Amino acid sequence: MPKTTFTVVIPLYNKEREIEATLRSVLAQNRQPEEIVVVDDGSTDRSAEVVRRIGSPLVRLIQQPNAGVSAARNRGIAEARSSHIALLDGDDGWEPGYLAAMERLIDDYPDCGLYCAGFTIESHDGCFPASGLDRRGVVENFFRDSAHRYIAIPSASCIPRRVFDTIGGFPAGMKIAEDLYLWIEIARRYRVCYTPERLVRYSRIAQNRSASGYTPERTDFSFEKLYNPDAPEEEREFIARAALGKALVLSVKGGTEEAARAARFFHWTKTYRRTLRKVRLLNRLPVAWRGPLLDAYNALAWRLARKGL
Repeated sequence: MPKTTFTVVIPLYNKEREIEATLRSVLAQNRQPEEIVVVDDGSTDRSAEVVRRIGSPLVRLIQQPNAGVSAARNRGIAEARSSHIALLDGDDGWEPGYLAAMERLIDDYPDCGLYCAGFTIESHDGCFPASGLDRRGVVENFFRDSAHRYIAIPSASCIPRRVFDTIGGFPAGMKIAEDLYLWIEIARRYRVCYTPERLVRYSRIAQNRSASGYTPERTDFSFEKLYNPDAPEEEREFIARAALGKALVLSVKGGTEEAARAARFFHWTKTYRRTLRKVRLLNRLPVAWRGPLLDAYNALAWRLARKGL
Protein backbone atom coordinates (compact mmCIF):
# COMPACT_ATOMS: atom_id res chain seq x y z
CA MET A 1 0.00 0.00 0.00
CA PRO A 2 1.44 3.43 -0.93
CA LYS A 3 2.51 5.58 1.98
CA THR A 4 -0.03 8.18 3.08
CA THR A 5 1.34 11.71 3.06
CA PHE A 6 -0.41 14.91 4.11
CA THR A 7 -0.39 18.47 2.84
CA VAL A 8 -2.31 20.84 5.10
CA VAL A 9 -3.97 23.58 3.03
CA ILE A 10 -4.96 26.75 4.88
CA PRO A 11 -6.72 29.64 3.08
CA LEU A 12 -5.92 32.90 4.86
CA TYR A 13 -7.68 36.23 4.76
CA ASN A 14 -7.28 38.80 7.56
CA LYS A 15 -6.76 36.35 10.43
CA GLU A 16 -3.74 37.88 12.13
CA ARG A 17 -5.27 37.26 15.57
CA GLU A 18 -6.03 33.57 14.94
CA ILE A 19 -3.56 32.16 12.42
CA GLU A 20 -0.68 31.60 14.85
CA ALA A 21 -2.79 29.37 17.12
CA THR A 22 -4.07 27.52 14.05
CA LEU A 23 -0.55 26.82 12.79
CA ARG A 24 0.68 25.87 16.26
CA SER A 25 -2.09 23.26 16.45
CA VAL A 26 -0.75 21.69 13.23
CA LEU A 27 2.87 21.81 14.34
CA ALA A 28 1.85 20.12 17.61
CA GLN A 29 0.49 17.04 15.81
CA ASN A 30 1.71 13.65 17.02
CA ARG A 31 1.87 12.71 13.35
CA GLN A 32 3.47 15.64 11.55
CA PRO A 33 2.31 16.57 8.03
CA GLU A 34 4.77 16.55 5.17
CA GLU A 35 4.00 20.21 4.45
CA ILE A 36 1.69 23.09 5.33
CA VAL A 37 0.63 25.37 2.48
CA VAL A 38 -0.83 28.69 3.58
CA VAL A 39 -2.44 30.73 0.81
CA ASP A 40 -2.74 34.37 1.79
CA ASP A 41 -5.68 35.56 -0.30
CA GLY A 42 -4.89 39.27 -0.40
CA SER A 43 -4.99 39.95 3.34
CA THR A 44 -4.89 43.63 4.32
CA ASP A 45 -3.71 43.01 7.88
CA ARG A 46 -0.51 41.39 9.23
CA SER A 47 -1.60 37.79 8.63
CA ALA A 48 1.34 37.00 6.31
CA GLU A 49 3.80 38.52 8.76
CA VAL A 50 2.49 36.25 11.53
CA VAL A 51 2.92 33.19 9.29
CA ARG A 52 6.52 34.16 8.45
CA ARG A 53 7.28 34.68 12.13
CA ILE A 54 6.40 31.04 12.86
CA GLY A 55 9.61 30.09 11.07
CA SER A 56 8.82 26.41 10.50
CA PRO A 57 10.41 24.65 7.50
CA LEU A 58 7.11 22.80 7.05
CA VAL A 59 5.23 26.04 6.32
CA ARG A 60 5.10 27.38 2.77
CA LEU A 61 3.43 30.79 2.36
CA ILE A 62 1.88 31.69 -1.00
CA GLN A 63 0.46 35.15 -1.56
CA GLN A 64 -2.07 36.09 -4.23
CA PRO A 65 -4.53 38.92 -4.95
CA ASN A 66 -7.89 38.40 -3.26
CA ALA A 67 -9.93 35.86 -5.23
CA GLY A 68 -12.09 34.20 -2.58
CA VAL A 69 -11.87 31.13 -0.41
CA SER A 70 -12.47 28.63 -3.23
CA ALA A 71 -9.62 30.06 -5.28
CA ALA A 72 -7.33 30.10 -2.25
CA ARG A 73 -8.04 26.46 -1.42
CA ASN A 74 -7.66 25.43 -5.05
CA ARG A 75 -4.29 27.19 -5.25
CA GLY A 76 -3.10 25.34 -2.16
CA ILE A 77 -4.33 22.01 -3.55
CA ALA A 78 -2.54 22.67 -6.86
CA GLU A 79 0.69 23.38 -4.99
CA ALA A 80 0.40 20.32 -2.74
CA ARG A 81 2.90 17.47 -3.11
CA SER A 82 1.19 14.85 -0.93
CA SER A 83 -1.25 12.00 -1.47
CA HIS A 84 -3.88 13.56 0.79
CA ILE A 85 -5.08 17.14 1.37
CA ALA A 86 -6.01 18.02 4.96
CA LEU A 87 -8.12 21.18 4.93
CA LEU A 88 -7.99 23.70 7.76
CA ASP A 89 -9.41 27.21 8.04
CA GLY A 90 -7.28 30.00 9.44
CA ASP A 91 -9.22 30.38 12.69
CA ASP A 92 -9.86 26.73 13.59
CA GLY A 93 -7.53 24.22 15.23
CA TRP A 94 -6.71 20.55 15.69
CA GLU A 95 -6.15 18.40 18.73
CA PRO A 96 -2.69 16.72 18.69
CA GLY A 97 -4.02 13.34 17.54
CA TYR A 98 -6.02 14.55 14.53
CA LEU A 99 -3.69 13.64 11.65
CA ALA A 100 -2.80 10.30 13.25
CA ALA A 101 -6.52 9.48 13.45
CA MET A 102 -6.97 10.47 9.80
CA GLU A 103 -4.07 8.24 8.80
CA ARG A 104 -5.60 5.27 10.63
CA LEU A 105 -8.93 5.94 8.96
CA ILE A 106 -7.30 6.05 5.52
CA ASP A 107 -5.38 2.83 6.23
CA ASP A 108 -8.54 1.04 7.34
CA TYR A 109 -10.77 2.34 4.53
CA PRO A 110 -8.43 3.23 1.64
CA ASP A 111 -11.00 3.55 -1.17
CA CYS A 112 -13.04 6.45 0.22
CA GLY A 113 -13.14 9.93 -1.26
CA LEU A 114 -13.69 12.00 1.90
CA TYR A 115 -12.46 11.38 5.45
CA CYS A 116 -14.06 13.34 8.29
CA ALA A 117 -13.84 13.66 12.07
CA GLY A 118 -16.07 14.93 14.84
CA PHE A 119 -15.49 18.42 16.19
CA THR A 120 -16.18 20.84 19.01
CA ILE A 121 -17.77 24.23 18.45
CA GLU A 122 -16.15 27.15 20.27
CA SER A 123 -18.33 30.19 20.95
CA HIS A 124 -18.30 33.24 23.20
CA ASP A 125 -20.34 31.33 25.79
CA GLY A 126 -18.20 28.20 25.87
CA CYS A 127 -17.64 25.01 23.91
CA PHE A 128 -19.93 22.15 23.08
CA PRO A 129 -19.69 19.01 20.93
CA ALA A 130 -21.23 19.21 17.48
CA SER A 131 -23.86 16.59 16.77
CA GLY A 132 -22.31 13.90 14.62
CA LEU A 133 -22.44 10.18 14.01
CA ASP A 134 -21.62 7.70 16.76
CA ARG A 135 -19.89 5.05 14.66
CA ARG A 136 -16.46 4.92 13.04
CA GLY A 137 -16.22 3.74 9.46
CA VAL A 138 -17.95 4.21 6.12
CA VAL A 139 -21.05 6.42 6.30
CA GLU A 140 -24.07 4.45 5.16
CA ASN A 141 -25.76 7.33 3.33
CA PHE A 142 -24.00 10.68 3.43
CA PHE A 143 -26.95 12.75 2.21
CA ARG A 144 -29.49 11.15 4.53
CA ASP A 145 -27.18 11.02 7.55
CA SER A 146 -26.17 14.69 7.10
CA ALA A 147 -29.76 15.92 7.33
CA HIS A 148 -29.63 16.78 11.03
CA ARG A 149 -26.02 16.00 11.94
CA TYR A 150 -22.58 17.25 11.03
CA ILE A 151 -20.46 14.83 9.04
CA ALA A 152 -18.15 17.09 7.04
CA ILE A 153 -16.79 20.59 7.59
CA PRO A 154 -13.60 21.81 5.89
CA SER A 155 -11.38 21.91 8.98
CA ALA A 156 -12.29 18.32 9.89
CA SER A 157 -11.95 16.86 6.39
CA CYS A 158 -9.18 15.13 4.48
CA ILE A 159 -9.42 14.35 0.76
CA PRO A 160 -7.21 12.13 -1.42
CA ARG A 161 -5.40 13.99 -4.16
CA ARG A 162 -6.80 11.54 -6.72
CA VAL A 163 -10.32 12.84 -5.95
CA PHE A 164 -9.39 16.38 -6.93
CA ASP A 165 -7.69 15.04 -10.05
CA THR A 166 -11.02 13.44 -11.01
CA ILE A 167 -13.67 15.99 -10.08
CA GLY A 168 -11.73 19.23 -9.87
CA GLY A 169 -11.53 21.50 -6.85
CA PHE A 170 -13.83 23.85 -5.01
CA PRO A 171 -16.30 25.77 -7.23
CA ALA A 172 -14.39 28.78 -8.50
CA GLY A 173 -15.99 32.09 -7.54
CA MET A 174 -18.42 30.56 -5.03
CA LYS A 175 -17.93 32.13 -1.60
CA ILE A 176 -20.86 30.77 0.39
CA ALA A 177 -21.53 27.04 0.87
CA GLU A 178 -18.67 26.16 -1.47
CA ASP A 179 -17.75 23.32 0.88
CA LEU A 180 -21.24 21.79 0.63
CA TYR A 181 -21.00 21.99 -3.14
CA LEU A 182 -17.79 19.96 -3.08
CA TRP A 183 -19.17 17.41 -0.59
CA ILE A 184 -22.09 16.79 -2.97
CA GLU A 185 -19.74 16.24 -5.90
CA ILE A 186 -17.62 13.83 -3.86
CA ALA A 187 -20.49 11.91 -2.22
CA ARG A 188 -22.09 11.29 -5.61
CA ARG A 189 -19.01 9.38 -6.72
CA TYR A 190 -17.21 8.06 -3.63
CA ARG A 191 -17.84 6.62 -0.21
CA VAL A 192 -17.42 8.92 2.79
CA CYS A 193 -15.60 7.80 5.94
CA TYR A 194 -16.01 9.23 9.46
CA THR A 195 -14.61 8.96 12.96
CA PRO A 196 -16.63 10.32 15.91
CA GLU A 197 -13.46 11.35 17.74
CA ARG A 198 -13.76 15.10 18.37
CA LEU A 199 -10.31 16.17 17.31
CA VAL A 200 -11.10 19.54 15.71
CA ARG A 201 -12.01 22.92 17.19
CA TYR A 202 -14.38 24.95 15.00
CA SER A 203 -14.54 28.63 15.96
CA ARG A 204 -17.69 30.73 15.92
CA ILE A 205 -15.77 33.54 17.60
CA ALA A 206 -13.64 34.96 14.80
CA GLN A 207 -15.22 37.98 13.13
CA ASN A 208 -13.97 37.30 9.63
CA ARG A 209 -15.66 34.01 8.68
CA SER A 210 -16.03 33.67 4.92
CA ALA A 211 -19.71 34.65 4.74
CA SER A 212 -19.32 37.81 6.83
CA GLY A 213 -17.50 39.80 4.13
CA TYR A 214 -19.75 38.72 1.27
CA THR A 215 -19.66 40.50 -2.06
CA PRO A 216 -21.72 39.35 -5.06
CA GLU A 217 -20.41 36.14 -6.54
CA ARG A 218 -19.13 35.84 -10.08
CA THR A 219 -19.29 32.15 -10.78
CA ASP A 220 -20.66 29.62 -13.22
CA PHE A 221 -21.43 27.24 -10.35
CA SER A 222 -24.78 27.06 -8.59
CA PHE A 223 -26.88 24.59 -6.64
CA GLU A 224 -29.60 24.93 -9.24
CA LYS A 225 -27.21 23.57 -11.90
CA LEU A 226 -25.95 20.89 -9.53
CA TYR A 227 -29.47 19.69 -8.80
CA ASN A 228 -30.58 16.47 -10.48
CA PRO A 229 -34.37 15.87 -10.39
CA ASP A 230 -33.80 12.14 -10.92
CA ALA A 231 -31.45 11.77 -7.93
CA PRO A 232 -32.58 10.03 -4.72
CA GLU A 233 -34.73 12.18 -2.44
CA GLU A 234 -32.10 12.46 0.27
CA GLU A 235 -29.60 13.93 -2.22
CA ARG A 236 -32.15 16.40 -3.58
CA GLU A 237 -33.03 17.49 -0.05
CA PHE A 238 -29.38 17.97 0.86
CA ILE A 239 -28.94 20.28 -2.13
CA ALA A 240 -32.07 22.19 -1.10
CA ARG A 241 -30.62 22.59 2.39
CA ALA A 242 -27.36 23.99 1.00
CA ALA A 243 -29.10 26.34 -1.42
CA LEU A 244 -31.62 27.70 1.10
CA GLY A 245 -28.97 28.14 3.80
CA LYS A 246 -26.98 30.16 1.32
CA ALA A 247 -30.11 32.12 0.39
CA LEU A 248 -30.44 33.24 4.02
CA VAL A 249 -27.00 34.82 3.87
CA LEU A 250 -27.73 36.38 0.49
CA SER A 251 -30.95 37.88 1.78
CA VAL A 252 -29.25 39.40 4.83
CA LYS A 253 -26.58 40.94 2.62
CA GLY A 254 -29.19 42.46 0.33
CA GLY A 255 -29.24 39.82 -2.39
CA THR A 256 -33.03 39.76 -2.42
CA GLU A 257 -33.51 38.51 -5.97
CA GLU A 258 -30.85 35.80 -5.65
CA ALA A 259 -32.46 34.56 -2.43
CA ALA A 260 -35.93 34.67 -3.99
CA ARG A 261 -34.71 32.67 -6.97
CA ALA A 262 -33.39 29.93 -4.68
CA ALA A 263 -36.67 29.90 -2.74
CA ARG A 264 -38.63 29.49 -5.97
CA PHE A 265 -36.39 26.74 -7.29
CA PHE A 266 -36.39 24.69 -4.07
CA HIS A 267 -39.96 25.43 -2.98
CA TRP A 268 -40.73 21.69 -3.00
CA THR A 269 -38.48 20.80 -0.05
CA LYS A 270 -40.11 18.77 2.70
CA THR A 271 -37.21 18.52 5.12
CA TYR A 272 -36.22 22.20 5.12
CA ARG A 273 -39.59 23.98 5.13
CA ARG A 274 -38.49 26.07 8.11
CA THR A 275 -35.47 27.42 6.24
CA LEU A 276 -37.64 28.13 3.21
CA ARG A 277 -40.05 30.13 5.37
CA LYS A 278 -37.18 32.11 6.90
CA VAL A 279 -35.88 33.07 3.45
CA ARG A 280 -39.32 34.23 2.35
CA LEU A 281 -39.89 36.17 5.57
CA LEU A 282 -36.53 37.93 5.47
CA ASN A 283 -37.03 38.90 1.84
CA ARG A 284 -40.23 40.74 2.76
CA LEU A 285 -38.44 42.94 5.31
CA PRO A 286 -36.24 45.98 4.82
CA VAL A 287 -32.62 44.91 4.34
CA ALA A 288 -31.55 46.74 7.51
CA TRP A 289 -33.86 44.56 9.62
CA ARG A 290 -32.80 41.21 8.21
CA GLY A 291 -29.42 40.74 9.87
CA PRO A 292 -30.50 41.65 13.42
CA LEU A 293 -33.62 39.50 13.14
CA LEU A 294 -31.72 36.46 11.87
CA ASP A 295 -29.01 36.97 14.50
CA ALA A 296 -31.65 37.03 17.25
CA TYR A 297 -33.27 33.87 15.89
CA ASN A 298 -29.93 32.07 15.62
CA ALA A 299 -28.90 33.13 19.14
CA LEU A 300 -32.13 31.68 20.53
CA ALA A 301 -31.73 28.48 18.50
CA TRP A 302 -28.13 28.20 19.74
CA ARG A 303 -29.20 28.44 23.39
CA LEU A 304 -31.96 25.88 22.90
CA ALA A 305 -29.57 23.50 21.13
CA ARG A 306 -27.06 23.75 23.97
CA LYS A 307 -29.80 22.80 26.41
CA GLY A 308 -30.77 19.82 24.31
CA LEU A 309 -34.09 21.37 23.23
